[in-house]
Amino acid sequence: MKISYNWLKEFVDIAIPPRQLAERLTMVGLAVDAVEEHDGDAVLEIDLTSNRPDCLSHLGVAREVAALLNTPLRKKDGAPGRRGDGAIKTAELTSVEISAPELCPRYTARLIKGVKIGPSPEWLTQRLEVMGQRSVNNVADITNYVMLQLGQPLHAFDFAMLRGQRIIVRRAAEGEKIVTLDKEERTLTNAMLVIADAERPVALGGIKGGEDSGITDKTVEVLLEAAYFTPAQIRATSKALGLATEASYRFERGTDPEIAGVASDCAAWLIAVIAGGVISDEMLDVYPGRETIHAGRQTIPFRRARYRALTGLDVELNTAARILAALGMPAEMDVTSDSLTTVAPTWRIDINIEEDLIEEVARIEGYDKLQTTLPGSAGAGALLPGERERRGVRQALAAAGYHEAVSFSFVNAANDALFSEVGEAGRVALSNPIDVELAQMRTNLLGGLLEALARNFNHGTRNVRLFEFGKCFAHADDERPIETEMLALVATGARNADDWQAAGTRLDFYDVKGVLEALAEVLSIRGLEFAPVESAAKPPAYLHTGRAAIIMHGGHTLGCVGQLHPRIATSYKFKQPVFVAELDFGALLASERSEARYRPLLKFPQAQRDVALLIATTVNFAALAAAIHALQIPELTNVRLFDLYAGKELPTGKHSLALSLSYRAANRTLTDEEVNAAHERVVQALRMAFGAEIR
Repeated sequence: MKISYNWLKEFVDIAIPPRQLAERLTMVGLAVDAVEEHDGDAVLEIDLTSNRPDCLSHLGVAREVAALLNTPLRKKDGAPGRRGDGAIKTAELTSVEISAPELCPRYTARLIKGVKIGPSPEWLTQRLEVMGQRSVNNVADITNYVMLQLGQPLHAFDFAMLRGQRIIVRRAAEGEKIVTLDKEERTLTNAMLVIADAERPVALGGIKGGEDSGITDKTVEVLLEAAYFTPAQIRATSKALGLATEASYRFERGTDPEIAGVASDCAAWLIAVIAGGVISDEMLDVYPGRETIHAGRQTIPFRRARYRALTGLDVELNTAARILAALGMPAEMDVTSDSLTTVAPTWRIDINIEEDLIEEVARIEGYDKLQTTLPGSAGAGALLPGERERRGVRQALAAAGYHEAVSFSFVNAANDALFSEVGEAGRVALSNPIDVELAQMRTNLLGGLLEALARNFNHGTRNVRLFEFGKCFAHADDERPIETEMLALVATGARNADDWQAAGTRLDFYDVKGVLEALAEVLSIRGLEFAPVESAAKPPAYLHTGRAAIIMHGGHTLGCVGQLHPRIATSYKFKQPVFVAELDFGALLASERSEARYRPLLKFPQAQRDVALLIATTVNFAALAAAIHALQIPELTNVRLFDLYAGKELPTGKHSLALSLSYRAANRTLTDEEVNAAHERVVQALRMAFGAEIR
């Protein structure tokens, strides 16, 4: 927003130069990006936040300056209004009807007859040029001038071009068309508001006028519109039509409904002075939203105690009252309760609660006075639920050589479907995607990680290990989407790229499986199970059969791990094996934990026995280990697989598994007889349970 320094001085006495004023405004929240000299004037470029539409005018900024410099406003509006001499009866010549008050709570109209359209006087042209506006004609320039002065957009119609000589504010008919002043034909919907005459739309309410009713050199009668339109529908219409104007910029942020009449008075007076003509006797003011607008203006308290608690500062009650009054909020003082009460003005849509008033007083007093202090009730902070576990997992993965990645939550539906079992009805589509290729919320993390892997490959990095924590989204029936916290990993390349002796050793399934087991250990979760994906009711189609597993705990499926299927790898142009894993991290955190127990190091030696078993290929080590631990032999401290062999000389459907078993007692040295007896129990149990043969 551009603000003229000289124009501001018409509203308020300013005793400091432009650049110093810019610094002061920036300190109270109106960030001035630049100050440019312009023909004896200075233009302040203010970067306004969306919650301060009241400062989209010189009057609005002048209020801030008056409060900041502790000086009164010289005038509350732009120019003296003029009601006319009664020669022209507005109500006899035209009428206003609002059939959509929810979109237009207030609409005013007045007539100026005998107008002569021509160029604007030099002072008006120069003032608009300083503000970056080009001169059109005297009437159009006046409406722009008043908008920049008071913040109220106006529109002037050629009254003779209005069929039926009346105004109807209504919703557009579905498919209705209008040619706007930029000569573009626009197709409208029923959600859009139009200003119509008796037969057709003549303007897009609050956005742009129609070509058929615009001011031309032949215009002699002007119908002047000043209205209030609801911000939401202006935003929606502007976006739908791809049409943004100075008027829509203000209306979609929220204008002051009470200034419409003042702006109409000022503009009418200027038109009468500059373009000639006679102003009609009265302004038609249709205001169906008056009660609703004013009902929302509730009394707001300001307590000094609350001010101290939030800012750490103190302020005199008189000072707070002065600041609020300067900002348009006269306050009633209650010395007994050390507080004030006031009502927010209609132009301050951002003030609703006590904390808003506290912010107003604090910023005018000066944010530079704020001290760095702790709130009086501050205590020790606490981690959010699960955060300690997440940190432990992150540390464990970092120690294993993994780097954390953060991918986009908006995904391509086709790519996401490659790694998801969520049906079409369960997918969460975006109603307003920023990119048509990213029109769905992700249902898994693997798509994003594999895209990151592909980018690493494109940059020549072949050894990659990544992990990601993130939320995934899916619909359940007709309820709002369910968010599930997931953990995913992707790994490929050398097992240890820095070890020249083992440079050719590649990562495999068991490396990723081992990392998951380490994570379970970090979380004190025992009994994590890995079952072949073939045993699942619906195996993940993106995993390589025979090189993947379902991850389970306590009978519940938590996720899966394995090598990426060649079909998927080919689609990503991966030329080396890629291993992935994905876990429902929320379910993992909810799993039963083992209590941490500590014991002293054992002082007595351990005995070791090895056994090689000829066993069916359908039996894996996990099943053997579970059967051995089920014997609950106190002296058995460890079971380890150290060899797997499958050759032509073995019977069909058989393979050889070699196990190493460790035995140790806590209070004595075991004898050979005790170790052999325990070991024999293990061997016999494996023979009985699995039909194992000792090699």
